[in-house]
Amino acid sequence: MKFRTDPATIRGSIAPLVTPFTADGAVDHDSLRGLVRWQLESGSHGISLGGSTGEPSAQSAAERIAAMRTAATEIGDRVPFLPGTGSHKLDETLEITAAARELGADAALVITPYYARPTQEALYQWYATVAREFPDLPLVAYNVPSRTAVDIAPDTVRRLFTDFDNFVGVKETTKDFEHFSRVLHACGRELLVWSGIELLCLPLLALGGAGFVSAVSNLAPTAVARMYELWEAGDHEAARELHYRLHPLVDLLFVETNPAPAKWVLEQQGRITSHHVRPPLTPPTEDGLARVRALLAEGGDLTQQL
Repeated sequence: MKFRTDPATIRGSIAPLVTPFTADGAVDHDSLRGLVRWQLESGSHGISLGGSTGEPSAQSAAERIAAMRTAATEIGDRVPFLPGTGSHKLDETLEITAAARELGADAALVITPYYARPTQEALYQWYATVAREFPDLPLVAYNVPSRTAVDIAPDTVRRLFTDFDNFVGVKETTKDFEHFSRVLHACGRELLVWSGIELLCLPLLALGGAGFVSAVSNLAPTAVARMYELWEAGDHEAARELHYRLHPLVDLLFVETNPAPAKWVLEQQGRITSHHVRPPLTPPTEDGLARVRALLAEGGDLTQQL
């Protein structure tokens, strides 16, 4: 938890891991340990678990906490750990967030409550409740309207950032790039903003973003981390080159619903034992796999360390 007291240092490529399952659907903790080790060896600047790519809504709170424990133990204090702790239920969100704090998480990534479509005032009250409950834990809102049917407005982010010292940032997973700019304009660039949209990761850095939580780092962690490092070093042309080279792998992720295609690739590479996804998701179809193979042939060189 050494980054908890200085969340401004949580920057760069934060890898949002898949949650590996065995062929019969149980959480595969051995494969999870291996994925964490690979991310650390590959240069990822931080690790997240339990975001959308991790299938949290298909797991019980106990399963999510157990997976967080496995990841936290493997990570230690080597890089920041930002587990996803949110749910559509407040009591469950508080339970999982409390566990993350006790396990030494450096910050908690809290998704906007899904399905209910709360108002902006309701979103403010939701995050205010979590912030008051855990004043010593940095909180990051996870805005992903394509999955939750609600968009946390820039002014709501500003209210939370102003009112709570431990509300430190937002992961923006919206293709409305104007929204990114309006959030930073409303709050100032002290707010930590990460992109969860792969093709907006590099553009966000030009606005003063803190980095990205990009699902493609499940397949090409070194390349994604290197893109951030090149930009920060001022080699913008080399960073842009990596951005465009990553396009096929970005497309691969979404041939069918994420994370099914990524899990199939990880199994083929021997990094996990099964590409099992829990219902309502299904493994990639044969048509989907044909497209995945074609895209992997096009961009698969970046799945190797650079």
